[in-house]
Amino acid sequence: MAFLSEAAVELALLEQLRGLGYGIERDDVIGPDGARAERESHDEVILRRRLEDAVARLNPGLPLAARQDAVRRVTQSELPSLLEENRRLHKLMTEGVDVEYDAPDGTLTAGKVALIDFEHPGRNDWLAVSQFVVINGQHKRRPDVLVFVNGLPLSVIELKAPGSTGAHLLGAFNQLQTYKTQVPQLFNTNALLVTSDGIAARVGSLSADLERFMPWRTTDGTSVAPKGAPELSTLIEGVFEQRRLLALLRDFTVFAETGSGLAKILAGYHQFHAVSRAVESTIRACPQGQGVAEDPADYGLPSVKSQQKGDRRAGVIWHTQGSGKSLLMAFYAGLLVKHPAMANPTLVVLTDRNDLDDQLFATFSMCRDLIRQTPVQAESRDDLQRLLNRASGGVIFRPCRSSVR
Repeated sequence: MAFLSEAAVELALLEQLRGLGYGIERDDVIGPDGARAERESHDEVILRRRLEDAVARLNPGLPLAARQDAVRRVTQSELPSLLEENRRLHKLMTEGVDVEYDAPDGTLTAGKVALIDFEHPGRNDWLAVSQFVVINGQHKRRPDVLVFVNGLPLSVIELKAPGSTGAHLLGAFNQLQTYKTQVPQLFNTNALLVTSDGIAARVGSLSADLERFMPWRTTDGTSVAPKGAPELSTLIEGVFEQRRLLALLRDFTVFAETGSGLAKILAGYHQFHAVSRAVESTIRACPQGQGVAEDPADYGLPSVKSQQKGDRRAGVIWHTQGSGKSLLMAFYAGLLVKHPAMANPTLVVLTDRNDLDDQLFATFSMCRDLIRQTPVQAESRDDLQRLLNRASGGVIFRPCRSSVR
């Protein structure tokens, strides 16, 4: 059986990214020795000019000094731990960089510099670079494909040729671990990692072990590719479509303190699409709902045209054991509390067991950056009523006992 070479797999991947709206470059063209160099040396991994141009474009009302301060805070490392530095920069990318500057009247003014436009993907600079050389001390590494947004390297894609020696996902995974050890600066702004042997493909977070690198088996959530089908093209379109990649970065990534230290968690495809659909249905079901972008009839379910707006029937998500229900609920809550149609809601989570209440509370506390507020627990009916009376957005947990009506 004839197999594609690794170069052919890389070329096909780059062409797919081109079709998704990415610019395509080779590092021997835009690297330090290239004809259109965009970095001064091989130890630089951020394309500074693209970042500066994007910051100026997205923040036209802020003075140059404020924008330069934001760029400096992104390009200069502050924390010795790679994962801690990644968390710091993730917050800056998703929430903006807080800056202070002198207003025209001389007063000291606070502002926020946006690094990425999440609402309008077309305003960002999208780029994929092949064979990107990185040098750190005595180590020289050349990842296969890097994906940049506004000059920030958000993804490393490592490929192995099908059928060749060592052509398996483990080899690609181990290569990524070598990069993290030898050229860690490449991962400071990383959002996700991809491994593939040209047929099978997996996506994982910066801290994920091999078992946590998972397939992405759908492009738009309406149909799931059968097991055994080629996975790479589905993963690339499903993850790297511009709006989906930005949503994964901002709304479906959490950092968790675990028994073994800090971990970065990325939603699976089932969580991503279930939450997105659930939010659409919730907005329709709420009295102030504005409708949904697509009709469930398009994928074989009853049409929303027959469902009354504001009927308070948001629907049900069915899950199996160990499929990530707690995280899905946290992602769902995070999107709801930020949705303008919800006007800063208070979410009450009722559970039927104390241990489940504790489990969900721990998960939501871990995800407090997503919901922008630390959740609280109500131990009695009076506690619940008191919390509701003073609530102005947030999440409240209460075990559902007979005393609560």
